Amino acid sequence: MIKLQLKDGSIKEAAAGVTAYEIAKGLSGKLAKAAVAASFNGRVIGLHQPLTGDGALEIHDFDCAVGRDVYRHSSSHLMAQAVQRLWPGTQLAIGPAIDKGFYYDVDSEHVFSPEDFLAIEAEMQNIIKEDLPIVRSELPRAEAIAFFKERGEQYKVELIEDLPEDAVISLYAQGEFIDLCAGPHVASTGQLKAVKLMSVAGAYWRGDERRKMLQRLYATSFPKQAMLDEYINKLEEAKRRDHRVLGRELGLFAIVDEGPGFPIFMPKGMVLRNQLESFWREEHRQAGYQEIRTPIILNRELWEQSGHWDHYKDNMYFTTIDEGDYAIKPMNCPGGMLVYKQNLHSYKELPLRMGELGLVHRHEMSGVLHGLMRVRAFTQDDAHIFMLPEQIIDEIKGVINLVDRFYSLFGFPYHVELSTKPEKAMGSDEDWEMATSTLIQALDEKGISYVINEGDGAFYGPKIDFHLQDSLDRTWQCGTIQLDFQMPEKFDLSYIGEDGEKHRPVMIHRVIYGSIERFIGILTEHFAGAFPAWLAPVQARLLPITDRQHEYARQLYERLNAAGIRAETDLRSEKIGYKIREGQLQKIPYLLVIGDKEIESGAVSVRHRKEGDLGPQPVEAFIAMLQTEVKERALR
Repeated sequence: MIKLQLKDGSIKEAAAGVTAYEIAKGLSGKLAKAAVAASFNGRVIGLHQPLTGDGALEIHDFDCAVGRDVYRHSSSHLMAQAVQRLWPGTQLAIGPAIDKGFYYDVDSEHVFSPEDFLAIEAEMQNIIKEDLPIVRSELPRAEAIAFFKERGEQYKVELIEDLPEDAVISLYAQGEFIDLCAGPHVASTGQLKAVKLMSVAGAYWRGDERRKMLQRLYATSFPKQAMLDEYINKLEEAKRRDHRVLGRELGLFAIVDEGPGFPIFMPKGMVLRNQLESFWREEHRQAGYQEIRTPIILNRELWEQSGHWDHYKDNMYFTTIDEGDYAIKPMNCPGGMLVYKQNLHSYKELPLRMGELGLVHRHEMSGVLHGLMRVRAFTQDDAHIFMLPEQIIDEIKGVINLVDRFYSLFGFPYHVELSTKPEKAMGSDEDWEMATSTLIQALDEKGISYVINEGDGAFYGPKIDFHLQDSLDRTWQCGTIQLDFQMPEKFDLSYIGEDGEKHRPVMIHRVIYGSIERFIGILTEHFAGAFPAWLAPVQARLLPITDRQHEYARQLYERLNAAGIRAETDLRSEKIGYKIREGQLQKIPYLLVIGDKEIESGAVSVRHRKEGDLGPQPVEAFIAMLQTEVKERALR
């Protein structure tokens, strides 16, 4: 008998050779039906792999990331089999699962186009109906090379030749289709259900532009057609909410050929941006931060001292001043160090919290630029906290509270990930272990669940990342908290301790918006351009029905403006229905219709962007209502 510890901590005894599927079936028929794969002692395995020893067992379905990856990687084999059936002679390269789907790189004389997608999908459904068992086998390296050479699969041969001489090669077969793969996979093709091809693109073999250009078929899959339909609907909604389109239509920002990756903010975009920055300043002042501003250009020696020159120079811009080498800052951190060094500090001053809305520049390749989401110049809402070692936990928890305050205000749920030491990192293992365990302790004390990202920390320290979720269920990594023992050492930062001696402070780097530009892009798509009133560039538009109401509209505009309301008037000689539709397209929160009756009663007829006609209201009552809505930063 073997002992298996399940996810809930319970122990289940079973005969040696039992499979994860049999365990799942014994627990629940529903669980067994939904199961896709399992993890045994941390290693992902197929459901029908025999278990021969004690260990921790976890069953995965499509709802978890591990299960989705296995499901979609199995789907990539399904697509490859369909392609080879329809176009014999097609050679296969690689076909991994990716976020939201999967792809397969293929080498074929046939040039694929969207017109081929329906035929491929139909053949994939035929293979699903055949319910072919997916069977794993193993070969010695030399035999595997010979096997794929005989089949003419040169890309598979190259992949195997890169493996060690003593490697045992695993293959997966479903019917006539056999592929090189580490696995695992679902039990049979019948377990796969709803599939859809999404696009086709070119991709160099192994990402090397000197190698052959292959065709990359992108697709996705779900265990239910309803889930696929929902996903497609969200993609269509995402197109409708594209911040690049809305940014142009609403007059927020522009990306021009004269400055690719360097966005221009229009007057209405600046209103939105200024509101976000004002809120940032207000919240940080209340949280005990002092605002600073540091130079955009600093000399090369500083970047060498900080470590950015060795770890980040490929993403930096450079210039020469007075025959010296200078760099345009890609990050604000070294400037924060210089601010700290301008004065002697006592332990009584710490923690010292310094915030900066700092403009940074990074050299991004033109192919990855995307509206405001990926730019070459952006403003980070940076802050650096210098503290005593015994203050670390409280300061991290304070930042977590501030992040929660921001994201909750905008209606963003979020999850947390903890990133650990990367391959290229500064500092000793002991420092990294101390920093990582401190972050874990802070998260545990806050009762926050988190996922660990091994090796994804900054080069100077581990970090906590906050991934917010928008109205289309997409996630965006924005906020981060990075604990740093290295920079204070490199810059010889110190404070005078209670003992009168010099000591080294500990440092936190953190952002909340991440990038003001990117956050505006996210907000634009999250709200579909219909920003809450406190953020809206125009909060109310006055719509006189005829020329007779123009003077009254002007007077009301002055009253609204004096009350701090961002208003405008539409005095065009257009029908009122046209003016209303135009105001709705501009996503203006309140449209105020003015006719003869409104003039007589000293009122306005109020239309809300989402709630429709609210009826006539006294002007002062409307002003008070909107002022309250703005003051409370409501999401109405």
